Amino acid sequence: MVKHVLRGSDFLSLSGLSGNELEDFVYESCRLKKEGTKGFRPLSNRSIGLLFEKPSTRTRVSFEVAILSLGGHPLVLQAEELQMRRGETIEDTAKVLSRYLDGLVVRTFGQKRLESIAASSDIPVINALSDECHPCQALADMLTILEYKGEFRQLELSYLGDGNNVTHSLMRAGTKLGMNVHIATPCGHEPMDSIVSECEEYCEISGGSLKLTDEPFEAAENADILYTDVWVSMGSSEDADEARSKFLPFQVNEKMLEVASDDVIVMHCLPAHRGEEITDDVIDGSHSVVWDQAENRLHAQIALLAMIYG
Repeated sequence: MVKHVLRGSDFLSLSGLSGNELEDFVYESCRLKKEGTKGFRPLSNRSIGLLFEKPSTRTRVSFEVAILSLGGHPLVLQAEELQMRRGETIEDTAKVLSRYLDGLVVRTFGQKRLESIAASSDIPVINALSDECHPCQALADMLTILEYKGEFRQLELSYLGDGNNVTHSLMRAGTKLGMNVHIATPCGHEPMDSIVSECEEYCEISGGSLKLTDEPFEAAENADILYTDVWVSMGSSEDADEARSKFLPFQVNEKMLEVASDDVIVMHCLPAHRGEEITDDVIDGSHSVVWDQAENRLHAQIALLAMIYG
């Protein structure tokens, strides 16, 4: 069971979970969402640090509320307010924080930086976003898909946009759960080769598939789920005007919905740049599940914390 795999451990990516364990996790998230956490306090008398080196809305608020709902105390740590600003190493910071805290949720840059924090800590470390992956987002995404579709296997999951950290975690989750994952990106914006190879191996186990293309309408055809994200990722140095011209054919709009399944759901991890990667009529339309998806960040993270500390 996934609860045994996660108990007392770091959660740095989805790589450490099998497809069955990931599916168990999503069903447990669904159960906790329905039944609530009244009287369930695995974080009682525990303090969990939230170390943010990047801005955050959904991640910070949902984790703070999740920790409080499980009886814990969230402590927000902004990087610019710590001694790292004056040159203290991330490893030294992690060693000290692990003497004070019972866990650390980290939103940072490179995956190696996150792994260094985990290696230097004696407490569980949770990846709240790195440049390589965003596993907590994918957990909420899978919960949302389960609620709307009732299953995972052989669903057509199509992502349009930049091959970024959200894409990587979405690919891992979808292929582990037996979905047919289509990734459409402009040339030069493909997902990392190593993660593509990893997901192809998952497909051999799950019976799912993975297809990469630079043709957005090809990816969107008969899609059960259409997913997009901002075109220029946080911290990217790419010129915004150049990105817009390159990504415009990948916009999720009414024309894209016309080639998808009749009951397609539209997903976006937010924040959205309306009129760029997605149009107003789609994000606010009847196919959009974006707000439920955003709410599910809270429920998935409650489940994650419960399984690590339960």
